[in-house]
Amino acid sequence: MAKQANSLTQLALQKFKKNFWGVFSFIFIVAVGLLAVFAYVLAPDDSQNANQMHLSIHSKKPGFTVSMLRVPGDTIEQSWLGRYFTGIKDTGTEIPISDFTLHGNSVEYTPYVENGGETLTKTIDLSFFDPNVVTLKTLFAQEYVKEHTFILGTDKYGRDLLSRMLIGARISFSIGFVAVIISLLIGISLGALGGYYGGRVDAAIMWLINVTWSIPTLLLVIAITLALGKGFWQVFIAVGLTMWVEVARVVRGQVISVKQMQYVTAARALGYKDYRIVTRHILPNIMAPVIVISAANFAGAILIESGLSFLGIGAQPPVPSWGAMIKDHYSYIILGKAYLAIIPGLAIMLLVMAFMLMGNALRDALDVKSA
Repeated sequence: MAKQANSLTQLALQKFKKNFWGVFSFIFIVAVGLLAVFAYVLAPDDSQNANQMHLSIHSKKPGFTVSMLRVPGDTIEQSWLGRYFTGIKDTGTEIPISDFTLHGNSVEYTPYVENGGETLTKTIDLSFFDPNVVTLKTLFAQEYVKEHTFILGTDKYGRDLLSRMLIGARISFSIGFVAVIISLLIGISLGALGGYYGGRVDAAIMWLINVTWSIPTLLLVIAITLALGKGFWQVFIAVGLTMWVEVARVVRGQVISVKQMQYVTAARALGYKDYRIVTRHILPNIMAPVIVISAANFAGAILIESGLSFLGIGAQPPVPSWGAMIKDHYSYIILGKAYLAIIPGLAIMLLVMAFMLMGNALRDALDVKSA
């Protein structure tokens, strides 16, 4: 039996490898996942939530470069793990400048102005800076003045769009994983109970499934979100609690058909308990369609979260979310800066499409009848 199961797994893997779009989608998903995990390592703006605002350089095109004067702030102790997962809690300030000069006990700088317009110079006391590097302009420039290139440009608040996109990928992946895990736990449990025991248990579970299914998904998510409150984890739980229905229906149908098989009858004859029969004999043999549904649910969770963020009840500012980025910039489409909304929209579309293509590839690979 183990050898046969192993051979079926190898056969499914070989079929999956022959599907170009399935393999390509899998590689793309893994790549985006790695970008999400190492977001703060890769992001040019590694401050918490990539929330460094520079209103003087808002809505700049991709590739925009400007000199940044960094004014140090108070040091906040953080572990390397905290810096890696939540970003640097920085109290310092970055100021876009055109030029600067050292004068005695202060540094005089000219703030950046679009199109080279005239502006008044400003001064900052040198006591904010390291006294060892304020004696020479060259040393000061090396330490506190940096050329910053915004690869994807800046948003309407002057924040680095690339950094926001990278950290926003964490939201999409996180909500996908949490929603799928919650939906699997609830869906498999209820579906297995209803399919295995039947009778009143099945009738009660099917009633709950039908009632939940009859409520529009987005409306149900909004209701749960409002009940739990706005926030990061509340959205995750709300989305997960609305995606278990399809899993439960599929698991129930599969259990009803599989529980009549001879190996289940043999397990009963050997005196095995129902829990062991379901978890060790039935569920392992019906996981193929559940895996396919999980891929679709992952994509659905990303779309739902994006929709909630667009409506303003998803992840709350300053936490970056692709849906919120579209909301903030959709009006820029008619102002000649459509890329501010298109870039996050394209990211959502590509990630959802990748999960759907991979789900289709898994469905074909796990269909033993087409072998």
